Amino acid sequence: MSKLVEHARNELELIGEDSKTIEGYLKVIQAYADMGHSGGSASIAIPVINDLLQFKNLAPLTDNPDEWEYHGEDKWGSPGGVWQSRRRPDAFSNDGGKTYYLLSEGASDTNREPIHESVKKA
Repeated sequence: MSKLVEHARNELELIGEDSKTIEGYLKVIQAYADMGHSGGSASIAIPVINDLLQFKNLAPLTDNPDEWEYHGEDKWGSPGGVWQSRRRPDAFSNDGGKTYYLLSEGASDTNREPIHESVKKA
């Protein structure tokens, strides 16, 4: 068992986490430990893993229609419907993916700020 896994088990036990949940966390941490990252590569891998676990995109969103799913008024409830990113579920667009706003930044269907521009599809 790696020192990282031992550390994780100890910390999870200290906060009173139940044993099944601890074992789940430790499987993920062991898989990461098995990758053999050093201090330098870990500083790159950890943010990438964190972003992926949060359904964040690693490459910029594009205006490619395949990246956006349309939700009509019947599902969305607002006139005109909305497009939702298939790559980043908190990204919504009112123009088919040319621009978008992020719920994680406090935007909503009525407050679409800040607005981001998608990369043009090549």
